[in-house]
Amino acid sequence: MDLAAKNRLPAVYTSREFVDAGGLMSYGANLADLFRRAATYVDKILKGAKPGDLPVEQPTKFELIINLKTAKTLGLTIPQSVLERADEVIQ
Repeated sequence: MDLAAKNRLPAVYTSREFVDAGGLMSYGANLADLFRRAATYVDKILKGAKPGDLPVEQPTKFELIINLKTAKTLGLTIPQSVLERADEVIQ
């Protein structure tokens, strides 16, 4: 993130923590949802299910977070259509 900021490069990250720290935007799986779903797997295993018998799952909930302060610093204008689709816009 420091390299992108130093060179004034727009960058997209995979988790919201980077955007909270000043990154431009993130798009990736919602980690809270992944942890919640992992807990159901742990529950099944503790109740006797064999891990090899459990299906492999992919993330189903993704989130787009945009930091407008960083966009302004980089001289970027984020289109309104993109802002409307974002799950969260940091002012």
